[in-house]
Amino acid sequence: MSTAPTTSTDDAPQPSTAPAPSPGRWAPLRPLVLRLHFYAGVLVAPFLLVAAVTGFLYAGAFQAEKLVYAHELTVARAGGTELPVSEQVAAARRARPEGAVSAVRPAPETDATTRVLLSGVQGVDPDHALAVFVDPYTGQVRGALEQYGSTGALPLRTWIDEFHRDLHLGDTGRLYSELAASWLWVIAGGGLVLWFSRRRALRKVRGTGGRRRTLGLHGTVGVWAAAGFIFLSATGLTWSTYAGANIDELRTSLGQATPSVSAAAGGEHAGHGASAATGDAEHGAGLDKVLAAARAKGLSDPVEIVPPADANSAYVVRQVQRSWPEKQDSVAVDPATGEVTDVLRFADHPMLAKLTRWGIDLHTGILFGLVNQIALMLLALALILLIVWGYRMWWQRGRASAFGRPVPRGAWQKVPPRILVPAVAVIAAVGYFVPLLGIPLAAFVVVDVLLGEIAHRRTRTSAP
Repeated sequence: MSTAPTTSTDDAPQPSTAPAPSPGRWAPLRPLVLRLHFYAGVLVAPFLLVAAVTGFLYAGAFQAEKLVYAHELTVARAGGTELPVSEQVAAARRARPEGAVSAVRPAPETDATTRVLLSGVQGVDPDHALAVFVDPYTGQVRGALEQYGSTGALPLRTWIDEFHRDLHLGDTGRLYSELAASWLWVIAGGGLVLWFSRRRALRKVRGTGGRRRTLGLHGTVGVWAAAGFIFLSATGLTWSTYAGANIDELRTSLGQATPSVSAAAGGEHAGHGASAATGDAEHGAGLDKVLAAARAKGLSDPVEIVPPADANSAYVVRQVQRSWPEKQDSVAVDPATGEVTDVLRFADHPMLAKLTRWGIDLHTGILFGLVNQIALMLLALALILLIVWGYRMWWQRGRASAFGRPVPRGAWQKVPPRILVPAVAVIAAVGYFVPLLGIPLAAFVVVDVLLGEIAHRRTRTSAP
């Protein structure tokens, strides 16, 4: 939550006739939390700053995408009778015959275009698809753009998304975002402890100046935004590299993994009428009959139709709306008969699978649309301000030309064993589960102990 807290000894003395409050049972922990909050903030703040700036841009990218790609996303004249999906796909294939059809997203609204997604197109990232936009009323191709992910991100949002996720450095770059997510909740939680353990008179912003005012602004904004930071940290870790893998393993062991519809073609006709080698979307029953079968099972727009992967697979039709209320039902349709062979309702997903889906969609600004995106932008702005104020407080703590005095060492020695031992056990367990929290924390402790030992020996050597 903050990057450079303070000790009560650094506050300007305030006259008061009220008796000082008696220390609570957790009072010995405050200096230790203060030291952790300070150093974690100073060292992790640059990573958090990058995540906040890129997150701010990503939250705004949804609305920007609608403006930048309006020609491709919308039709010239809405209304009339839509062409069969098969004819729309055929129009896309005449314009772009390269690659293979990997999915089709029929126009979800009366003024929207249909997306025909092509994989294996030369010049397109293998993890992406080429989206061909077709007017559903005329069959006119209105353009083609590279698309990424299940939310259908186009080039602008894809670039910002990858910048936020990995700085365009691939798997190595993802370590930065996981480090930021791993520490954000620790810094935010530590800031809450420090703020509420301060005397009420020292939390004021009005009528103060200098470092006291900076601290007041830093603490007040941090307290209001802390819940949002903790949420962003927790949800961000769910799809991180190392902590995310641990979370997936835990969910699987609890029987809470996200299920998927069975794409195996059933019955005696399995293997007939499906051929993934053609590069076409039409197999056996065809797109129109498959879409009609899905509609009959209650799958309303927006949907995505995925052709059979091989001769033994079925079509998969799934809802792709991530805004509230979410539409995440899916069905499998036999390509030979056009009959539904499996149905999976989002209502039947395990609870942790639902919470993960909602958490990720809320984190990315999809769940509640524009309101969600504005809230994320405000959180990102708050984090940027907290980092700036935190470093300013560090500067204001310096003496003369010194830049920021560190928090004194040895705080852990004042913590009673009955509190210290369980706290260390909990930290070790969390650090193991979230390695980019545990490894830097262990490294910090080792370096801190070594520096303390060196300082102690120098003092002892220089003593008369």
